Amino acid sequence: MKFRELAVPGAWEVTPRQFGDPRGLFLEWFKESAFAGAVGHSLRLAQANCSVSAVGVVRGIHFADVPPSQAKYVTCLAGAVLDVVVDLRLGSPTFGRWDSVPLDDAERRAVYLSEGLGHAFMSLADGSVVAYLCSEEYAPTREHAVHPLDPDLGIRWPDRARDGSPLEPLLSDKDAAAPSLVEARVAGLLPAWADAAAHVASLRRV
Repeated sequence: MKFRELAVPGAWEVTPRQFGDPRGLFLEWFKESAFAGAVGHSLRLAQANCSVSAVGVVRGIHFADVPPSQAKYVTCLAGAVLDVVVDLRLGSPTFGRWDSVPLDDAERRAVYLSEGLGHAFMSLADGSVVAYLCSEEYAPTREHAVHPLDPDLGIRWPDRARDGSPLEPLLSDKDAAAPSLVEARVAGLLPAWADAAAHVASLRRV
């Protein structure tokens, strides 16, 4: 299992080793010792989610108030998605920066994003299945979103599906109505870098 920190500090790409034979294959998509060695603390597991998405569906950009926010460990069990992490932490040296990792049922990578970061993905195939391990339970009053097509963020979403066909973003009504990054900042919705850093530091002392 190999961890690579992304251009957004506090987020990692995780590449597992796959062991195949005529029966199929086996892999470890999460391993506590490897995770703690790379990230510096254990992953608290409070909730596990699964979504199934049609081709073109964009989910996000979602984030939660800090503390405790909601860290996520994400993989694609079937199909393919482009997974995107956005730095929404006010005061962060990389505020507004994003990075992406292709997740699919071939390489079987995962992405970990720590507290205070924004998360989104776009489905590149019909029936893409994404599984999330979450550090906190979903709390609607603490959850927020930023519009994934905000031109100021400039996320480069794919225009072609996995099979090469043209791709158009499909958003939920809630995500389509989400504020831009500037609007979210003015509204006081964004987490603070100092609060996120302090929360992560507290996890490393546990």
